[in-house]
Amino acid sequence: MQPTAPALSAPESGLPVLAELAEQLAAAAGRSAPEPAGGGPALHAAARGYFARRGLWTDAGQLIAAPGAQPLLLALLASLGGDVLLTRPCAAWYTQVARLAGGASYHVPVPAECGGVPDPFALLETVRRIRGEGGRPRALVLSVADDPTGTLVPPETLHEVCEAATAEELLVISDETWRDTRYDAHGTVVVGPAEMCPEHTVVLTDLAGSLTPTAWPAALARFPDTGPGRALRARTLSTCTALRALLAPPVAAAAAHALDEPAPVRARTAAAARLFGALATAAYGRLTLAGALCRPPQAGPFLYADLGELRTALAARGITDSVELEDHLSARLGCHTPGGHRFADSPDALRVRFSPLALLTGDAARQRALDAAEPLESPDVAQALARFGAVLGELAGG
Repeated sequence: MQPTAPALSAPESGLPVLAELAEQLAAAAGRSAPEPAGGGPALHAAARGYFARRGLWTDAGQLIAAPGAQPLLLALLASLGGDVLLTRPCAAWYTQVARLAGGASYHVPVPAECGGVPDPFALLETVRRIRGEGGRPRALVLSVADDPTGTLVPPETLHEVCEAATAEELLVISDETWRDTRYDAHGTVVVGPAEMCPEHTVVLTDLAGSLTPTAWPAALARFPDTGPGRALRARTLSTCTALRALLAPPVAAAAAHALDEPAPVRARTAAAARLFGALATAAYGRLTLAGALCRPPQAGPFLYADLGELRTALAARGITDSVELEDHLSARLGCHTPGGHRFADSPDALRVRFSPLALLTGDAARQRALDAAEPLESPDVAQALARFGAVLGELAGG
């Protein structure tokens, strides 16, 4: 039986607070009136502009804002009812939220080329098996820019998945939190399900970490502009209200400003993508040099590695599963390094998610790395990567 792992530390430490957002937060700190459930007019206007710049024209009646993606997904799944399909691996919090929502959750393996979406044939087989056993599959949660693997979903693969989900009458919930942190502007084009099957897609984006600091929880959901979509939004909003999942007014003000994407926010997003890309690509190189298997990361702050090829060397150190691997790497690297069991993988598989940004200790070091035109030339980055490589070398050496 798979062990129940303690929850991941939340929120994970991210980038330093952008001064302009701190000013917006401070300016709204004196507001005593609560933010309306689902977000107020200013936040909705900013969110509409944010989605429009990404090719998704949006009405205020399609939006809900909440204090974090976790309560927002919980309210959505609870309002939808039925069972939910997730990928294997998937973001650690998906499974926990699906369990809280009350339905059963089923994990479908990802294809070889990327994480974030299920293999379309395995998806069809799983849905039909669930129905054959009396279940009610209602939703598929996927991620076009994936946590934990750091990969982007190729448009042709996403199209096949969307076709399969639509054929089986599944609502697609698309987590697009890290969509804007693509490393290579000329690489894989980022396309979301809402551009392929708009009537069957809810877009979910967690602003905390991508646009706002990780400690300021804020998230958006964009519902389909259809009768069923608006009815689902109404039920989800009612659930958020019952849970008092309401944004704090100062956070709402800062989030609205970030969603408008003025020049400093755009510059921070570009700098973050540059830093994530430099760190993750360098970490990927060191992992492959040590003998680990890993999909090349393309977006976001994470990458996911399989150390199964090092099983003999790891066993010599008393490491035989992902729980022990997590404990060892967290202690040696000085930052939480969660094993694959947290992402719905078997603990017997020696898989682990790395967050190279966490190797940089403290806001000052992260700010210097952000400010560097070439992050790999930053002494803080060089020292962090050297320590990372040394720890991997120890593992590979037995």
